[in-house]
Amino acid sequence: MKKLFILLSLTLLSLAPSLACTNFLIGKNASADGSTMITYNQDSYGMYGHLVYLPAADHPAGAVRKIFDGDTNHYYGDIPEVAHTYQVVGYINEHQLAIMETTFGGRLELADTITGKIDYVSLMHLALQRAKTAREAIKVMTDLVAEYGYASEGESFSIADPNEIWVMEMIGKGPGRKGAVWVAQRIPDDAICCHANQSRIHKFNIKDKQNVICSKDVIDFAREKGYFTGKDADFSFSAAYSPANLETQRFCDARAWSFFNKWVDGMERYLPFVDGRHCQENPEVMPLWFVPRQKLSLADVMNAMRDHYEGTPFDVQKDLGQGPWEMPYRPTPLYFKGPDGQVYFNERPISTQQTAMTFVAQMRSWLPNAVGGVLWVGNDDPNMCAYTPIYCQADRVPECYAEGTGSDTEFSWKSAFWVENWVANMVYPRYSVIFPELQKERDAIEEALLKAQSDIEAKAVRLCEEGHHTEARRLLSGYGVRKAQGMLARWKKLGEKIIVKYNDMAVKKENPDGTFKKTPDGLAVPPERPGYPMTYRKQIIEQTGTRFLDN
Repeated sequence: MKKLFILLSLTLLSLAPSLACTNFLIGKNASADGSTMITYNQDSYGMYGHLVYLPAADHPAGAVRKIFDGDTNHYYGDIPEVAHTYQVVGYINEHQLAIMETTFGGRLELADTITGKIDYVSLMHLALQRAKTAREAIKVMTDLVAEYGYASEGESFSIADPNEIWVMEMIGKGPGRKGAVWVAQRIPDDAICCHANQSRIHKFNIKDKQNVICSKDVIDFAREKGYFTGKDADFSFSAAYSPANLETQRFCDARAWSFFNKWVDGMERYLPFVDGRHCQENPEVMPLWFVPRQKLSLADVMNAMRDHYEGTPFDVQKDLGQGPWEMPYRPTPLYFKGPDGQVYFNERPISTQQTAMTFVAQMRSWLPNAVGGVLWVGNDDPNMCAYTPIYCQADRVPECYAEGTGSDTEFSWKSAFWVENWVANMVYPRYSVIFPELQKERDAIEEALLKAQSDIEAKAVRLCEEGHHTEARRLLSGYGVRKAQGMLARWKKLGEKIIVKYNDMAVKKENPDGTFKKTPDGLAVPPERPGYPMTYRKQIIEQTGTRFLDN
């Protein structure tokens, strides 16, 4: 086991991006209001999160598109541009088509570093600019990699429009061999799905043309490479192209399990599968989707993005790693070496400190596109920030989310990323004491936005019905800007309050209206000094015995 952990530790260093993101998918009949929804925690250490804005455009004959890697900015080359491209905000386009992803890495020998010309980020943006529906997007993406090559590791894509949600998994064919093998599976309308950096499509019915689309050689290529030797009916994309190990199950599929566990009974049967240390025992495989026991609201989905395995066997607030103030986060890397020389690991929950941006895309078939498609945006760990709405036909993005407002090496008070990270990093070290302050503000902002959503959208729908589509677009664009910038202003005040109220590990006393209590002479009343929580006091006493006993 020691050798296994060391080997996985080295593997982890080479696959750092593959342990990044989490996506949820909610079918229209599994949501409380008939929306389709997909989500994206965009997790990567050192990444500066900003909102991409690509306006609709017409292009002359002969125009080309320069392809730069979305992660590294490496220039791959040019491809022909199409005559017209659609508007894109973040990961949703003007037609309520949304595409998000998680990287599963898979078999590293299949990454094409020679002929691959389109990386996964560029592939998503190209599809959003060229497709109106999920099925169209699948064709655009697969045609592009067949023609120009796929330059990334194994990828799971969430692809959704107002009527359908799909998971498509893709991996290259290796250096010098253009194209990719892939399979796309439609998720039933009454179901929920999740993927989190591990291939989730196992067996699939290749004859079900309405719900399954795949490359012609998806099975034959696996046979050629020696990844699969059984009958076609027994073929598993995941087993062939991303074999299970501790890393893929405990750090990745366990996140999917935790999401399902909130809404599906009997999930304990899949604990051996997601534990990760039973891979060789062939535990029961966790299905790609489940029908939830209740329909999920938009707020349910947002809050599920904030999960730290609470109340499960993987709960990160049940041991010394939580620190004195019960912090549900762990420093990285995931593996660490103990004083005994053995390698240990931390849990990797859905909500993690290295999130650059978090998204919930909401698509609604009964509304005009300008109104129905909303990208709810947060610019930090979803647990530590508030989501604000950006409509899919917005004519601009808020300054606080925009490219160029700050950077990965430049702090800016105008940047939601930096202001929200500033506040979060004050909260982390004394989480149990200060987090309720942040949670109260976060929830108040989101509750107000969710309550106001129907009114602003009703006004926009009326404008559309009267033929004033430009006015509707401007109305919703301005609304999204005001709410995002308003959130930023409130977050600055929250940070100012935290440093004043909790300075030097004490807590200033407040009046019911939130003002600080003062003496008759106008000074702050002496603060409370709560000290360590009782659980940590107990640990100190157990470790030190009578050393600090007051006799």
